[in-house]
Amino acid sequence: MRGSTYSRRILQRFRQISISAVGSIKIKLLLSCCIVFTLFIIAGRASSFMGWHHHYPSLIPSSPPRKGYTILINTWKRYDLLKQSIVHYTTCTGVDSIHIVWSEPNPPSDSLHEFLRNVVRSNSKGDKVIELRFDVNHEDSLNNRFKEIKDLKTDALFSIDDDVVFPCASVEFAFNVWQSAPATMVGFVPRMHWVDKMKSSMEYYNYGGWWSVWWMGKYSMVLSKAAFFHKKYLDLYTNQMPASIRDYVTRNRNCEDIAMSFLVANTTGAPPIWVKGRIFEIGSTGISSLGGHSERRSQCLNKFAAEYGHMPLVSTSVKAVDSRYIWFW
Repeated sequence: MRGSTYSRRILQRFRQISISAVGSIKIKLLLSCCIVFTLFIIAGRASSFMGWHHHYPSLIPSSPPRKGYTILINTWKRYDLLKQSIVHYTTCTGVDSIHIVWSEPNPPSDSLHEFLRNVVRSNSKGDKVIELRFDVNHEDSLNNRFKEIKDLKTDALFSIDDDVVFPCASVEFAFNVWQSAPATMVGFVPRMHWVDKMKSSMEYYNYGGWWSVWWMGKYSMVLSKAAFFHKKYLDLYTNQMPASIRDYVTRNRNCEDIAMSFLVANTTGAPPIWVKGRIFEIGSTGISSLGGHSERRSQCLNKFAAEYGHMPLVSTSVKAVDSRYIWFW
């Protein structure tokens, strides 16, 4: 009996040891998988932190979208930046044509013409040839960037400044977003307004830059330095928007982008759409870095609201994100 009891105890002990060992192995395997997965995530993240860049395919179908879009680029005596921008955007799949808004006193030089023609020729693929045109203006006014263009072949316009560059994949994604809501503005640079009730007994509107958008979690404008909108708004801006607003823009050399935001919002009664995308500043600081910029922009808001007789801007917290290329969304 004693021997039998002793044997059973040894067997039970052996089973306990075996179960403990198997459990330990399972835990180690699970921990190993977790570590490998964590290292995989860190490696993927590190590629962007260390300056490594994955190549993302174009976000539009293999065949170009119907009519594509026209790039409307505003420039002023920054020829190197203009060249960089044209070199880049002529590689984007959906570009049908490029219009350069030229408001300098002297016409574009022959050497600039020749350089840009060669760029377009080298980046055009197959039967598709990108049209490049200088829209020369005899008056120096910020309103020129929204002057009506009679013979545009596309409905979509991508308005861009010469000192900012976006990856083609981001531009194509924004174009797809715009196609889902072609009456509104779709852009990369959000801004906001809010009512300052402490300013006076009447409603006074304040202009908020990026940090205001980040803090409040909402926006009511996307700046035309990087935004899609329908070509019909060029006609509305030039021929139907109150002339007093265009005069104000010309005199103050500011706020043409706010004027366009007012125009679109007043037409649609809807907010714009902010698209998340990486922005590369390739130029020096502009007028937004000057002292008193926010105050002048606030004055524009209140001037334009008075001209319309109400505040047409609509706030929203919606952001369009391409979830395929981010870890968390």
